[in-house]
Order: sequence, then structure tokens, then C-alpha cells
Amino acid sequence: MATARKSIHTASNRWVFPLAIATGVAMLVTWFPLSGILHQQSVLNSTLAQISAVRQQSKNLTSQARTLDSKAAATQLAREQYQLVNPGQSLIQVLPSGASGGITAQSVDPGFQPLVSPSSAQLPVSTTATRHHASSGFVARLVRTFEFWR
Repeated sequence: MATARKSIHTASNRWVFPLAIATGVAMLVTWFPLSGILHQQSVLNSTLAQISAVRQQSKNLTSQARTLDSKAAATQLAREQYQLVNPGQSLIQVLPSGASGGITAQSVDPGFQPLVSPSSAQLPVSTTATRHHASSGFVARLVRTFEFWR
């Protein structure tokens, strides 16, 4: 009877350990889903890539700021990009001819466009303005002064 009890007891012990391991694995899978971890890792990787890109841009801008820190570089930048000149100098732009490039001085500079005569200008005409000019008495001027009450 002792050997029968021992064999039953050892048989139940054989199933307890694998059952405990299976239960532990099931708990880990349900509590720590693998897809969530992988998604978080991909988000983390993309964020790290963005941070490294911003750091590279910062390095580039810092080096560009160092090169533009000198007075000569600032003067050159002002001349090339903003068409600025030193006091006492004048700026002369040489434009390509109209036949070769298709660009004329009139199409580049709006200062070459003809002026619009005041008689041909299209101005909006207000009906209230003409009505007010028709009556120029004291009461009409007083009503126009307090028009904001309407």
C-alpha cells in the first residue's frame, strides 16, 4: 500500500510542474502582449531616428552659423541674397536680354509697369456716401456722427 501511494503521489507531482510552467507562460502572454511591445519598440526607433535627424540639422546649422559669423561672410550674404550694398555704393542689376532668355525688365521689375490714371481706376462706390453728401445740414451731420448706434 505504501508503494501504491508513492506511485500516485509521484504521478501527480509529474503533472504539477508542467502545469505551473504552462500557467506562467499563459499569464505572461496575456499580461505582456508581444504586439504591444513590438509597436512600442517601432515607435521608439522612429523617435530615435527623428532625434538623430534633428541633431544632424543642429550640427549643420551650427557650422553654418560659424561660417556666417565673420563680417565678410555677412556682407557677402547681404549682397547675394538681399541685394544690399554698403553706404555710398549703388546696386546695378544686369538683366538678360528679352530675345535670349524671354525675360524682360518690364516682367521682372514692377516699377517698370505703367501708372494707372485715376480716371480709369475702378473704385467701389458706396451708396451711403452719396446719400450723406446730398444732405449737408446740421441734423444730417449730427446723425452721421451717431451712426454707430444703428
